[in-house]
Amino acid sequence: MAATYTLAELARCSGAELRGDGGRVIRGVESLNRAESGQISFFNNAKYRRYLANTAASAVILRPEDLPDCPCDALVTDNPYLAWARVTRCFAPEPVREPGVDASAVVDEAAEIHASACVAPGCVIGAGSRIGPDVQLGPNCVIGRDVTIGRGTRLVASVTVLDGVSIGEDCLIHPGAVIGSDGFGLANDQGRWEKVAQLGSVTIGNDVEIGANTTIDRGAIHDTVIADGVKLDNQIQVAHNVEIGENTAIAACTGISGSTRIGAGCTLAGGVGVVGHIELADGVHVSGASVVSRSLKEPGVYTGGILAMPHKVWQKNVARVRQLDDMARRLKRLEKALAELQNDAE
Repeated sequence: MAATYTLAELARCSGAELRGDGGRVIRGVESLNRAESGQISFFNNAKYRRYLANTAASAVILRPEDLPDCPCDALVTDNPYLAWARVTRCFAPEPVREPGVDASAVVDEAAEIHASACVAPGCVIGAGSRIGPDVQLGPNCVIGRDVTIGRGTRLVASVTVLDGVSIGEDCLIHPGAVIGSDGFGLANDQGRWEKVAQLGSVTIGNDVEIGANTTIDRGAIHDTVIADGVKLDNQIQVAHNVEIGENTAIAACTGISGSTRIGAGCTLAGGVGVVGHIELADGVHVSGASVVSRSLKEPGVYTGGILAMPHKVWQKNVARVRQLDDMARRLKRLEKALAELQNDAE
């Protein structure tokens, strides 16, 4: 049976101020323009204001200044999206699995699994690995040798964690993630590539989320490090010896080259590319599809991508870009000639 909550309960859960009938029963969440009676929505973006006045939701989470436009009960807060996040979790409780190791799992005799952990069908766990209390390993997860997984961490399904990796407490790792694969280390011998052994591993802190099919390479010598509170989206590549600071969030399809250090509290939007051996200071925010080719030593917003435009306009602009070098030389000659004329006039 689906969970229901009173509006007063959701106000306490979200930390928002109740305006209206605290006994009103809420059975689910929905967007403003699709909500029905018995559902709660939120308003956080001015471009959706047209939906607010006509919403059929029983309640809306919004800012104090938007309350006059709300036709129903409300939860009022300065951060509607944060309150919304807390409310959504009420209607999506974590799956509860019975402790124990499924009969189809293959567990080395030298592995240690806490009695409260859950190991689902098809899992493989190598020698020396330690699976902590309340850990959940979903179907077909592969855990290598000497891996440590801390209390309350959940691997959803088909996650691969290779030898020597350490994962902290209360982490969430989505399907297909690969942690501890070899970094891209190669030495050239007259055109032929020879592999550089990857001797480090990966250290992941507490409360880290790693998206589906994201890959985190092991260090070449020292560990790749993901600090507490980091959130990684789907299909991100983190190369060997990268360090990512606390509470940094990185969106999908970002690629981070080796030995780069990213500070705490940073955000990298989708499709960002970061070259190797550079540093991003704490509080750096990089816009989508930007290429970061040098260290960013001051906090702030950085943008390096070219926004989409009509194709014909783009063709004209590219043609002009090709002429920039010649134009710069011509401008320099003109400035020199002008300076000479001014000197003669004096």
